[in-house]
Amino acid sequence: MATTAAPSPAQPLSESSLARISAALDGRWAERRRASRTVCTEPDLVSVPGLSVADHRARVLAAIGELANRGEVQRAFPARLGGADDPGGNIAGFEELIVADPSVQIKAGVQWGLFGAAVLHLGTAHHHDELLPGIMSLAVPGAFAMTETGHGSDVASIGTTATYDPDSQEFVIHTPHRGAWKDYLGNAAQHGVAAVVFAQLVTGGVNHGVHAFYVPLRDTDGERDERGDLPMLPGVTSEDDGVKGGLNGIDNGRLAFDHVRIPRTNLLDRYGQVAPDGEYSSPIASPGRRFFTMLSTLVQGRVSLDGASAVVSKMALAIAIRYAEQRRQFTGADPDVETVLMDYGTHRRRLLPLLARTYAVQLLHNDLLERFHGVFSGEHDTDSDREDLETLAAAAKPLSTWHALETLQTCREACGGAGFLAANRLVGLRADMDVYATFEGDNTVLLQLVGKRLLTDYGRSTAKMDVAGQARWVAERAGDMALHRTPLRRASQSIRDWGSRARSAEELRDPAVQRELLEDRVETMVEEIALRLRPTHKASAAEKAAAFDANQAELVEAARAHGELLQWESFTGALESITDSDAKRVLVWLRDLFALTTIERHLAWYVVNGRLSAQRARTVTSYVERLLLRIRPYAGQLVDAFGYGPEHLRAEIATAAEGERQAEAMAYARARRASGEAPVAEKDLVRRSGSTQTPREAAAAPA
Repeated sequence: MATTAAPSPAQPLSESSLARISAALDGRWAERRRASRTVCTEPDLVSVPGLSVADHRARVLAAIGELANRGEVQRAFPARLGGADDPGGNIAGFEELIVADPSVQIKAGVQWGLFGAAVLHLGTAHHHDELLPGIMSLAVPGAFAMTETGHGSDVASIGTTATYDPDSQEFVIHTPHRGAWKDYLGNAAQHGVAAVVFAQLVTGGVNHGVHAFYVPLRDTDGERDERGDLPMLPGVTSEDDGVKGGLNGIDNGRLAFDHVRIPRTNLLDRYGQVAPDGEYSSPIASPGRRFFTMLSTLVQGRVSLDGASAVVSKMALAIAIRYAEQRRQFTGADPDVETVLMDYGTHRRRLLPLLARTYAVQLLHNDLLERFHGVFSGEHDTDSDREDLETLAAAAKPLSTWHALETLQTCREACGGAGFLAANRLVGLRADMDVYATFEGDNTVLLQLVGKRLLTDYGRSTAKMDVAGQARWVAERAGDMALHRTPLRRASQSIRDWGSRARSAEELRDPAVQRELLEDRVETMVEEIALRLRPTHKASAAEKAAAFDANQAELVEAARAHGELLQWESFTGALESITDSDAKRVLVWLRDLFALTTIERHLAWYVVNGRLSAQRARTVTSYVERLLLRIRPYAGQLVDAFGYGPEHLRAEIATAAEGERQAEAMAYARARRASGEAPVAEKDLVRRSGSTQTPREAAAAPA
């Protein structure tokens, strides 16, 4: 483990500077976030490692009951029913619940963010009045029955049917085969007494696509079994998913329906209505647009997972960096003093780029949450607003959840054996977060959606060109290829830099240059894919599918690059609101570290495509190392700005305990040396006397 000289002492950020950084991170709903963090320290809410599945489930059910009683989780619901009509503030507080226990957060999300939100956004006034009070109070625990064993992300193809019977004015909910069982549903195995079930609505022999239905599951008047569960209603079958890789405080299970009848009015009919005689109508004529509009109302799941992932990344880095500021390992220049982990170049390289990216993740999430609130509060709620929100959420959630998993694993390793102890939380959080990469939309599938939007936008921009515009575009593209695909661009950079790394660094820390590099990669990749797909526009469906499949991996990479550009833009935008010069200086370094480590990961692309000369590519890495040294003195304060104290992290290695142990060990060694009681090291004896003497002879020789 190589180490460099410790950085020169830097003036710590003042409390006011640190407060401004915290305010930028916590965003518009800072007070709600901080209040929720305080709630998360309550003994009855926090996770307890080592509980059995049954005990963990019981504890989590009691915990969300306490949250309901305190009014912590109903802010998104109508004020006339006891809510606060505050969708953004609700999500901000909800995200912080992961500090207490991820199972508590996700079970609360199932109850109020999925089950309750589906009734709120897909139902109409009579559903709100009849169903929401019980959902909000937890008198009616419920499940969100969308995913099926055979269909996850492809919701449009689910197999469950809801066939209308005009004679009885009822829908018949049916599971036609095993692949159509509803699966992985929170509250399905034990606690849910009702569910919002997504099924193909069939009336008059016509399938009108996927709609949502309120379906009772359990007999609330029946006797509980030995496990304490209520009996299932006739025709409803439940199975327990059993032990999972994480989140075992949630009773995930499967549901099947054998011709279960529900009243016509149990159709959540905001976007599709069925009259008593079976006639179907909808305010949205297009079946495809209707389907995506219904799903877009449930985007808050992705938004909240994005925010919760940022919270976990911040917690992990707070634990690992506080530990690294105290833990010592191996002696350096002073043979009697071991080096603090954070002063090793490898440790800085592992943790500080993740710290910079975590800031970027949180600041993009703040922008996403603002957009979410604008749509769902009605402040900015047009079709284009909803489309932009969907795309932004689909870009942000994959990057933040993957980042959380990478951060947790790196922090675990950076803490050594201590990081592997359940008491220090990193391994438990890593297990609980694993499923975030695939629920509320598989990350890769979500990035495909983003990629398709990028292709659509590109196609719209080129479709508007007239003949003269197309000619200019061809000429510009030819010029672009001449500039980038030949040595001209690299020669231009070399001439400007004149062999000087300082000049190269000056260019690379220019925000305009960073934006150009990040943006150019996205645009170039999208354009190349679009041009490869263009010849297939008039091809057969099979040929189109094959062409898209051949470009799918690159399209996902372009979407990921687009997400990174969005993170950089949010980080840069947030800097404009920072007026404190010291805070801004450190945050600019952090933004530059995020930008350059992002570019560094893709250096091969930039060099191969002529965007960077070899010299400037080398400068990227050398300037990253310089930034790491600049930021290192502020690492502890930058995680303090997250707002998580020992009471939130509940990890001994994130307290002063390790520093106290190190101080005790050093004091003991000093006292032994001062008293002359310390034994002489054999290697010192050999070095002092030469290798001809035995250690015993050397020890007996005069000093």
